[in-house]
Amino acid sequence: MRPPDFWHHSPSHPLARLLTPAGALYGALTVRRMDRPGVQARCPVLCVGNFTLGGAGKTPTALALAKMLRDDLGRRPAFLSRGYGGTRPGPVAVDAARHSAADVGDEPLLLARFATTVVARDRPAGAQLCNELGAEVIVMDDGLQNPSLQKTLALAVVDAGAGLGNGLPFPAGPLRAPLARQWRHIGGVVLIGDGAPGEAPAREAAARGLPVHRARLVPEAPESWKDRPVVAFAGIGRPQKFFGTLAGLDARILATKSFSDHHPYRAGDLDALRALAQREGAHLVTTEKDAVRLPAGERVDVLRVALAFDDPAALRGQLAEALTAPGRSP
Repeated sequence: MRPPDFWHHSPSHPLARLLTPAGALYGALTVRRMDRPGVQARCPVLCVGNFTLGGAGKTPTALALAKMLRDDLGRRPAFLSRGYGGTRPGPVAVDAARHSAADVGDEPLLLARFATTVVARDRPAGAQLCNELGAEVIVMDDGLQNPSLQKTLALAVVDAGAGLGNGLPFPAGPLRAPLARQWRHIGGVVLIGDGAPGEAPAREAAARGLPVHRARLVPEAPESWKDRPVVAFAGIGRPQKFFGTLAGLDARILATKSFSDHHPYRAGDLDALRALAQREGAHLVTTEKDAVRLPAGERVDVLRVALAFDDPAALRGQLAEALTAPGRSP
């Protein structure tokens, strides 16, 4: 879905006020669900979630944590995902040679390039398969509001440019549950990028004694985009963020096209964009997440990014502490 504009206006906006009773009910049900006890997996579970609906940068964060676990802490990670947008209920180990985004979702295909990835709507069953496949740590992409599996550590990802919108629960705003009731379920915040909207939750996290890990998305080969003529498209939570990254790399943007998050691309979706790119001698470019949803045989340029933390030692220390907490093997 594409977030409505009023989510990022005042909570007194007429539509927000109209939908506030529905949001109160939705938020109360979500909170009740979050407070349920979950099943404990045979290994630590690190959850990368967010307070709001839509994209905040969870998948790049999950990848960065898994890399830190493997390279710095010597642990063998596996990813666990619900597989949003896919038809396979799981539990199933993702195989890029056999599975498409329509089968398992787009994010699991990206995660599977780095480590074992399991898709499962039943999270405990998915955790069991992760263990059977040799996982020493499970990195759960999304699932902060899902109580079925106990979390050793949960980090909430916040896009600094978007923040938490008007601070109201869905459908009156973007929150999945009232913020005050979500804090008890997390152990820290990952704040991605710069922007005033993200500073309010960062300040509140710090006031609650929670670490705030600041990070930014770093493009691969940034010099290769300078003066390159491009026609850009994206179907992610905030397409403008992607377009802004290209502009920041001094790419020559001729046109942009936004699709809804997780848009299932069909033949013909890109015909007008491709025609424009061909006329102008430009490159058709998108994100990694979009690229895995393109029809077979569709070839476009991809802007690849990775998450870099301002203070990786602080995050590494928190992960190490979580992994060696009482009841966990060192």
